[in-house]
Amino acid sequence: MLQGKLVRLRALERADLAQARDYLQDPDVLAYFGFYGPMSLANEEDWYESDRQDASTITFAMEVEGRFVGGGGFSNLNHKNRRAEVGLFVGDKSLWDRGVGTEALRLMIGYGFQQLNLHRIYLRVFAENERAIHVYEKIGFQHEGRHRQSEWRHGRWHDLLWMSILQPEWPAQP
Repeated sequence: MLQGKLVRLRALERADLAQARDYLQDPDVLAYFGFYGPMSLANEEDWYESDRQDASTITFAMEVEGRFVGGGGFSNLNHKNRRAEVGLFVGDKSLWDRGVGTEALRLMIGYGFQQLNLHRIYLRVFAENERAIHVYEKIGFQHEGRHRQSEWRHGRWHDLLWMSILQPEWPAQP
């Protein structure tokens, strides 16, 4: 369990899946995150079982005041090269722009560098997701490149930005 001032990150449990599915049905949440089509509870349970067996992923449930509000974690975990991709979503829109995602990401980055001994943590973000990009830059992520028209979503092509932060860059963070 990782505890911040606003957020607690803990293991994702089967009991969280129905709420996660509901969050991932919201078009606003899905605008920059999620799947291409509606997810059933059975789909969510299949993903959960698969994720639990995958040694290259670590998944967290995000809680605020004891309530499940989103999730995040690491994927493509590579211990040999000490790198992983990070991602998160805040499904409860009443918490958007209140520092919840920023704090959750800081907790995960600290965990990645201090507990997992990662050297490099990276992410992909839609180029037009200015709110997320601002958070990533504030935390210390650096821009690495742009994949033009890399993903088809919502009836059009989107550019993806690749960003990363290295372990030696992290200690300077508050």
